[in-house]
Amino acid sequence: MRRLFAFGLGYSARALERRLGHEWSVIGTTRHGDGGGRRFDRDHRLPKSALSGITDILISIAPDHEGDPVLDLHGTDIAALAGLRWVGYLSTTGVYGTRDGGWVDETSELRPTSERSARRVAAEARWLDLWRGHGLPVHIFRLSGIYGPGRSAFDGLREGLDKRIYKPGHLFSRIHVEDLACVLAASIAKPRPGGIYNVCDDEAAASADVVAYAASLLGLEPPPLVPFDAVELSPLARSFWADDRRVSNALIKRELDVTLAYPNYRVGLAAILAAGG
Repeated sequence: MRRLFAFGLGYSARALERRLGHEWSVIGTTRHGDGGGRRFDRDHRLPKSALSGITDILISIAPDHEGDPVLDLHGTDIAALAGLRWVGYLSTTGVYGTRDGGWVDETSELRPTSERSARRVAAEARWLDLWRGHGLPVHIFRLSGIYGPGRSAFDGLREGLDKRIYKPGHLFSRIHVEDLACVLAASIAKPRPGGIYNVCDDEAAASADVVAYAASLLGLEPPPLVPFDAVELSPLARSFWADDRRVSNALIKRELDVTLAYPNYRVGLAAILAAGG
């Protein structure tokens, strides 16, 4: 039986667990040690025995201002594991920065525009160093915005979303959580250590258009459009609007033979609603 350890046993990892099925054992960490996971943060290091017998590792914990907590606390332990078959690090397409609507692929220069994305660039480099220096089967997945049941435009509308932010020409890329799980499972089945993959659907779209479509599916009037410059946002929220690019997903299709079940937000939202989400 393969045994996967997820640093960050959350939304994405649970989707992968469902995809892998009963032939796998999936364990991992949560921030507070709830939901069946072990508690892990910089003040709560795992015992070495926690990784005993692990064959695969998924990392979805973001780096902090000190660096990558998984590498800082357990990088040496991971490097020493015998029989490790796959390591997946979940990064972000934010590492590319902005291209003013232009395209990026996995070979594009990394130009992070925020401190958060710069931390991701540094973390990616450190994980790839484990591949180069220790032969670990590390794979990097640069994710666009993840959505799915319980995390979609429907939720904001049901909670009384009062506006749609509009920034001319600005597009966001997305990926349905089940398609993300499909990509990860395909990589596990066909590993290429050192591989880097963009994970997004086929159609970048304006946030306002996604909300309007979700409202139409619910039979609601969409919230009014409000110009981006007129909206007060937290620094974190504003940083998501700083970058504008189109992300190519050609590699996951060509190399991993992935066929997206939800190639755009319209298909994804309709499926979520049909399932009661």
